[in-house]
Amino acid sequence: MEFFSSVMQSALNFLSSLFVFAIGVLVLVAIYFFVADVMQTRDAIRRNYPVIGRFRYLFSTLGEFFRQYFFAMDREEMPFNRAEREWIYKSSQGADNTIAFGSTRNLTVPGTAIFVNCPFPTLEEDALAAPPLVIGPSCRAPYEARSIINISAMSFGAISKPAVLALSRGAKMAGCWLNTGEGGLSPYHLEGGCDIVFQIGTAKYG
Repeated sequence: MEFFSSVMQSALNFLSSLFVFAIGVLVLVAIYFFVADVMQTRDAIRRNYPVIGRFRYLFSTLGEFFRQYFFAMDREEMPFNRAEREWIYKSSQGADNTIAFGSTRNLTVPGTAIFVNCPFPTLEEDALAAPPLVIGPSCRAPYEARSIINISAMSFGAISKPAVLALSRGAKMAGCWLNTGEGGLSPYHLEGGCDIVFQIGTAKYG
């Protein structure tokens, strides 16, 4: 035990001496740079801001890397921005390129193609009915999907009774189907009289 204590004491003494030596060296180096910067006349920044003016060149050199990895947005760099490079990386590895929850693209630039709601309702006589898609044509009771746009899964537990009723009745009026979601089928899904896609298998939270 005494041997261990003596070793630890020696190590602490060595580290403390090394720390004091390092501080002394840094002070001497700072004094040297201060005198050198004040005496020289080639660089105004170093002359006006001795020692600390030298960090400008270090930060300028490192700025390229900080901008690329920390500050540059996904679509700011040229000629190929980060979003395009990530798409290429994932494609080369056979990974999924789908990105959810919005877009990083600037959609305010004139000429950008975006999908917006119809500003005015389409008149019934002008509307073109989409041909129905038959699901399971070889089944005993094949299903004809009359709409290519339907209502995705929203569990009854995540929304309210009036919301489910509104979705069900709206789906009936629009001629599309309504997915029940992970919460299963409720009477409010059936009340509107629309086609129902009953989600039986659970997903992430099942």
